[in-house]
Amino acid sequence: MRFRAAIFYCIMTSFFACSDEDIVPEPTSKILQELVLPVHFPAINFPAENGFTTERWQLGKKLFFDKRLSIDSTISCASCHKLSYAFADNKPLTSGVFGRAGTTNSPSLANVAFHPYLTREGGLPTLEMQVLVPIQEHNEFGFNIVQIAERLKTDTTYQEMAKKAYGRALDPFTITRSISTFERSLISSNSRYDQFIEGKTSLTTEESSGKELFFSDRTNCSKCHSGFNFTDYGFKNNGLYESYLNPGRYRLTQKESDLALFKTPGLRNTGFTAPYMHDGSLATLVDVIEHYNSGGKPHKNKSPLIRPLGLNDKEKKALISFLRTLDDYTLISNPYFAE
Repeated sequence: MRFRAAIFYCIMTSFFACSDEDIVPEPTSKILQELVLPVHFPAINFPAENGFTTERWQLGKKLFFDKRLSIDSTISCASCHKLSYAFADNKPLTSGVFGRAGTTNSPSLANVAFHPYLTREGGLPTLEMQVLVPIQEHNEFGFNIVQIAERLKTDTTYQEMAKKAYGRALDPFTITRSISTFERSLISSNSRYDQFIEGKTSLTTEESSGKELFFSDRTNCSKCHSGFNFTDYGFKNNGLYESYLNPGRYRLTQKESDLALFKTPGLRNTGFTAPYMHDGSLATLVDVIEHYNSGGKPHKNKSPLIRPLGLNDKEKKALISFLRTLDDYTLISNPYFAE
């Protein structure tokens, strides 16, 4: 089921206009207008069995922030995906229940609605399925979706919300479907670059120079970080290490050719999502640019696109300036996405 974003957010507007203040803030038309997707974005795809409704969105948001979804009731989805960091985290590896060490850097959920598959290994085709991953992972929620439904069984508020949203009690189906509905609404489309594409603003000389470098054959940045979401969603090794602790896509396929390959991340909101890489090992964008400028370390599966770039300090600074034009301050200040 396909909805144009304008229709989607008109529905949301009507919902917010009649909602209680303790559920969401008073509607702000400016924010809602900025959330409408620009013409260079595709439509949002909602599954036929999980079409968007305001009741489903509201239930999903409540669950997204509920720590009872973890076995020790200490973390929620929002614990690893924070609004102020564009629904990523500012830690290399976010700890899970009982202080268990995290295994991967928390990726941003902004524009996750457009991803053709989920997780850094690309093992899941839908958000509805992906919701189960952090729940059952030992180092994340360490729990079970059936046990979560049982834990929340006596919560009358949840039961009423689930019946309004899906016509059934709160259960694994309604939990996963509603959370994915909320996550599909986490749209980032109002960066300065988007405004530039729409002819609403201009870039500085330095930003323009960075843009030219980014899209040039010299850097090859846009060969992997392409399209409106600045990712081709492919799987690559970028020479971060000679030997990786995390096997990457190999964990899913068991193919040697997939060893240490990870899904190409989008570059939107990189100004908010430090640290970087699958393990959060690079602290700043300066470190990221230095890594690619060096050509990376040797690995048998390293992409041939990764090679020394020979950028000077002025060019490196320009690239970073361009990347900062992809930051969407409308997203991180959106009161509808706050707890």
